[in-house]
Amino acid sequence: MTRTVALDQLHYADFLRPHDVVGWPQGPGEPLALTRRLIEQRDGLVRPTLLFGMTTSDTLRPELASHFGLRALNGAGNNRRVTHLAEIVPCHISSIPGLFDERLLKIDVALVQVRPMPDGRYTFGVISDFPEAMVRAARVVIALLNPSLPATSGDACIDAEHIDLLVDSDDAMIDMPDPVPTATERAVAQRVASLIPDRATVQLGIGTMPTAVAHALDQHRELGVHSGVVSDSLVELVERGVVTNAYKTLDAGRCVTGGLFGTRRLRDFAHASGLVSMRNARYTHDLTVTSKLANYYTINAAVEVDLSGQVNAEVAGSRYLGAVGGQVDFVRAGVASRGGRSIMAFPSVTPDGAHSRITASLRGHPVTTARSDVDMVVTEFGMAELRGGSLNERARRLIAIAHPDHQERLEREFAEGNGQRTVKRETQVTG
Repeated sequence: MTRTVALDQLHYADFLRPHDVVGWPQGPGEPLALTRRLIEQRDGLVRPTLLFGMTTSDTLRPELASHFGLRALNGAGNNRRVTHLAEIVPCHISSIPGLFDERLLKIDVALVQVRPMPDGRYTFGVISDFPEAMVRAARVVIALLNPSLPATSGDACIDAEHIDLLVDSDDAMIDMPDPVPTATERAVAQRVASLIPDRATVQLGIGTMPTAVAHALDQHRELGVHSGVVSDSLVELVERGVVTNAYKTLDAGRCVTGGLFGTRRLRDFAHASGLVSMRNARYTHDLTVTSKLANYYTINAAVEVDLSGQVNAEVAGSRYLGAVGGQVDFVRAGVASRGGRSIMAFPSVTPDGAHSRITASLRGHPVTTARSDVDMVVTEFGMAELRGGSLNERARRLIAIAHPDHQERLEREFAEGNGQRTVKRETQVTG
């Protein structure tokens, strides 16, 4: 039976056993009042482990490693402060609910924030990717009442019986405004947009590159959206008539997502419009679902791509700052879609211009997406179509869209690595 307590009466030592795993939803789904109180009470706990996805709050700090174990599903956002101290769990987003179900991903205490619904259930409001799976797997569920959450339904809802302790209440929310893309990112985005036809369904995600692509789609018409997460850019696309979802072959008329990673503008839109379907990762990322979307164009980013097409989206230098996440799920979805494509889009060089992000090899960095899965790669210099290409053809096409300052070196390194004297460079690139 659910008990209700005031926030200042919440004592974690009453619920946590030694070395318990405590987790919460990622991004704006984090219940700030609960995680802050957990950190405040750390001296009275026997070294719990914190389990987290992408975090954009100030909760995680390096000094916490002396009190908590750290276990990360993602290295993005403010996770970058602590990933060098954390255990990294590489997994596809589509697999996470099942990992909780099978107890392969351990969670003892789940912290969530909720809003009551008229039917007696509670909604997570801004997140639905895998909080329900966390709640079902946890021994104890502590839920913060947050009246600022949008009243979303679908997979964002849980029954009251799953909540052990209801904490009343706090209205703090995590805002995630769209970042400002660079001129180079806007140039890449224009090339991406030129590949996407009207009436396609798109997957964008969050970050500077997805924001740039969303802006570049402003002259398109009748697009649909099926994405793991969405940002404030979605509201603008709907208001401009770019996104109508009218021609989706699945969930027509509805934007499908597992997370509202934006500001109050996005939350108010989801609350009032009735146009957003909040679904869990078993639906948003599962290939048996996404393959039914015709003309599905998926857009993902990379830290680097080698000349065979292998993608590293996790590590830059020696720092873990990305994730496996939903990349492979959506790459395969774009390829499986009738009329769809998968696009890997990124600037050709690092921000300082010193390093090419198209490399001869990944130099021991992880392969997030296998070369056999990659379809198209886009930089500000053009598009390289890899699917169906031989290793030599892939190398030529990728070198052609690398930054000109690095092309000669890439040719040489590829030739040396393959015992050749040279590799013929392609001088014209479609797109």
